[in-house]
Amino acid sequence: LPVYFGCGCFWHVQHEFVQLERSLLKRADLELSSRCGYAAGSLLGENGKVCYHNLRGVADYGKLGHAEAVAMRIPPSALPDFAKLYFSLFVSYNLLPGREIFERADPQDRGPEYRSVLGLPGGVRSVYFAQIERANGNKMKLVEGKGDEPDTLLKRTVYVMDSDEFPFFPAEPYHQFHNDFQSPPYGRVYNDLRQQLADAG
Repeated sequence: LPVYFGCGCFWHVQHEFVQLERSLLKRADLELSSRCGYAAGSLLGENGKVCYHNLRGVADYGKLGHAEAVAMRIPPSALPDFAKLYFSLFVSYNLLPGREIFERADPQDRGPEYRSVLGLPGGVRSVYFAQIERANGNKMKLVEGKGDEPDTLLKRTVYVMDSDEFPFFPAEPYHQFHNDFQSPPYGRVYNDLRQQLADAG
């Protein structure tokens, strides 16, 4: 089952899903499928490109309406566990006395590029959407995505995308298996996965 999840910067999100692929699915290094990339936008650059911000402004994912996300292929039976992990990435903040809100762990990253998205075939009409709802447990508001949505910061919202209509585009090799600036380094073994998987094709 192809799925993708976005919740702020994709670096820490990829790391969490790689760990779950290893622990739950017992995948070896070359079997890992979690990849950073871009999704949920309605536009593409020339020749179908979607790229990170660059000085030339070529196929800039933000200008094309996309958000950062991490995609993977998993057995349908594993979807509840992967969805639970995704919703656990939203942390609790007490902004005011008596007012708790769940939000992404890196609220300093602002803009539509960091909005919360979840993609699966069929979106809210998928036969798997009920599993997403159960994993969410009313923590976040699940809204059908139409593409090019604004930032979800402080809205407690996740846009659910039909991945057949809004597919995932892998990011550049530089972004794969990257350390997250908010956490201690993930280690050389993790970082080296970038080259190992590139060499394996």
